[in-house]
Amino acid sequence: MEDAATALRVLREWETFYVIAGSAGAALTGLQFVVMALVAESGRRSTGREISAFGTPTVIHFCAVLLVAAILSAPWHSLSNVALALGACGLAGVVYGVIVIRQARRQTGYKPVFEDWLWHTVLPFVAYALILIAAGFLTRYSSRLLFLVALAVLLLLFVGIHNSWDTITYFAINASKRKKDR
Repeated sequence: MEDAATALRVLREWETFYVIAGSAGAALTGLQFVVMALVAESGRRSTGREISAFGTPTVIHFCAVLLVAAILSAPWHSLSNVALALGACGLAGVVYGVIVIRQARRQTGYKPVFEDWLWHTVLPFVAYALILIAAGFLTRYSSRLLFLVALAVLLLLFVGIHNSWDTITYFAINASKRKKDR
């Protein structure tokens, strides 16, 4: 078990990582707005269910990265408060992951394949579960578990980048097919 002063020093050592990750999460949130604007201009009709299942979660994941970065960069006086904030974030993410799975199953405009299930539901769920697990033991093993949180943050960033790219290529390919069919 680490003492509080050591644990808080360890948080400071991660500050640069979380400044970079948080900045990336914020910038990529803006990217997802561009992706959604391009989807809207594509001429293909999308339902709210499709966007709720595949578009909105990407923004949520980027915002979660920003939130975790803010939590771990804040001037905390107690590691237990950090663990509580991270735990709330992880729990909210796990609950949201279940909601996204239900939304993906209910939408009818697109039939997800294995890769879609992996990137849109499984990997984000794993990332949020890692944050929740790390929060549960953070006060005892902070230096080790901060690597687990960093892994989860990077996973959410990569998932969001993949999903944004996947969305835009899907619409670009379908727009090209529609033009050929005309």
